[in-house]
Amino acid sequence: MDDMRGSAPDFTTACIVMFGVNIAWIFFAIWAIWGLVAVAGTGWCINRLISYVEVRRAG
Repeated sequence: MDDMRGSAPDFTTACIVMFGVNIAWIFFAIWAIWGLVAVAGTGWCINRLISYVEVRRAG
């Protein structure tokens, strides 16, 4: 039987771009509701979470 399947497309770039778009509108919504300090705090928390995950994955 001849397998006609090709390789799956690489959606990494699309995923990164959509993450940026989504985080931007979330920050704008937080800014509109609670102000710039809340956006800065949320960004700081997300940065800490990403750093924690990076350290955990490194071993």
